[in-house]
Amino acid sequence: MTSAPRPRLAALDALRFLAAAAVVLYHFTARTSSAWGEGQADRLGGIGRWTGYGSLGPELFFVISGFVILMTAWGRPTAQVVASRVARLYPAYWVAVLATGALLLLVWPEGKHVTPHQVLVNLTMLQPALGVEHVDGVYWTLWTELRFYLLLGVLSLVGITRRRVVGVALAWPWVALLAERAGADGLAALLIADYAPLFAAGMALYVLVGDRESARRRVLPWAAVAVNTALAVALVVPSRAAVLGRTTGYTPSTALLGLAVIGCVALVAVVVLTRVSRWQHRRLVVLGTLTYPLYLVHEYWGLAVIRLLADHVPAAVALAAALGVVTALAWVVHRYVEVPLGPRLRSATLAALERPRAAVLDRVMRGPRLVEAMA
Repeated sequence: MTSAPRPRLAALDALRFLAAAAVVLYHFTARTSSAWGEGQADRLGGIGRWTGYGSLGPELFFVISGFVILMTAWGRPTAQVVASRVARLYPAYWVAVLATGALLLLVWPEGKHVTPHQVLVNLTMLQPALGVEHVDGVYWTLWTELRFYLLLGVLSLVGITRRRVVGVALAWPWVALLAERAGADGLAALLIADYAPLFAAGMALYVLVGDRESARRRVLPWAAVAVNTALAVALVVPSRAAVLGRTTGYTPSTALLGLAVIGCVALVAVVVLTRVSRWQHRRLVVLGTLTYPLYLVHEYWGLAVIRLLADHVPAAVALAAALGVVTALAWVVHRYVEVPLGPRLRSATLAALERPRAAVLDRVMRGPRLVEAMA
């Protein structure tokens, strides 16, 4: 497995955007919301029966993260990996928390009850650990991602090798599941018991990218992909079916949910292991840059637009307006927040992480010099 930089996978950017778009449509059309007023299902022609499956967008995100974050960490110092993740996650997130908090506190308090204290704690992204609710429910996936970054950071400190990655991909989800079954809730939460198979499948797919020349070496990684996909279906389908039945008013097909979970892994496999990985188009990359801010800002800003228009225009017009507004907001956040602040935050974080290391090295080097001076 080489640690050389890989060209950007533009098709993977498109896949990330597809996952975000699926979540957006689920929130706007499937999940019951007061924004539409009475008769939401009739207004939307029952489309929510199908867009509800878009709630599996986060599962697709997790498979992609397993692949991409491992690719980012492989062969790089841990400090650089941490700095790149901080710079990637926090600038857009801070703006999204403040913007959504202001919307719900000052403009549309009926959308959701939040407090100024809640908004401030949410800026840390650690609110679940501090016992504070999310300002926006979509932030739950960020807390899940942070725990994955922590686990991968530990692996990075130990040393990332092919054998270790395959071993982790095979064992980690089962250890997490055993911890959950044993009632070790803290350990199960740390090990991301509900979603570990999806991250592990993505990690195994990255190993497969480096093992193209050896069929024998691909057996265990493919086994990790297959086993983790099956385990993900067993874990995700029952809980998601219950959530959709409660939040949308529709009873989803467990068979379709299972196929969709399998599809999350299969789509990533197609994008990274076939000729699709060679696709290079600027528009696909642009979609990738909009994905994260769109995911962060869409829910309550889009629903606020729908609430404003739903009683005055056809449902399709209200929905199109909401989609246009949140896409424009995502572009603004990317262009005027992520682009200028991301590199600065990365540099500052890297400097802060390397300062203690430099001080320790200085002390280590100073010791022999002092001995020589006293001799």
